[in-house]
Amino acid sequence: MIVEWSEAALAEIATRYGPEARIWKLVSDSEGCGCAMNGVAALWLIEEPEQGDLQAESNVVEVWYEKRHEVFFDQRMRVSYDPSKRSFKLASDGQIYSNRLRLEDRRATAAY
Repeated sequence: MIVEWSEAALAEIATRYGPEARIWKLVSDSEGCGCAMNGVAALWLIEEPEQGDLQAESNVVEVWYEKRHEVFFDQRMRVSYDPSKRSFKLASDGQIYSNRLRLEDRRATAAY
């Protein structure tokens, strides 16, 4: 899997989460969806990957994912940022996963 980040997306995650926001986990999040098979793409900011997580090829930041979520995503995807909507977008050549991609800080140091 390959996840490419636009310069605008990289700048915005540094602004929102700080320059140390370098390890992300791509998930098909079904929490609150009502069905485990209809997850929503999300990126979680994490401290370190879990045992068994796989690393995607990515520019600048690390992107990890669980093998079981691989089926929900294309081989090559892009994360971009639209400042007019203040939102991130996850897309591939074949589809748009989300125009309002949820980024969630899952680090233990995150302020809740």
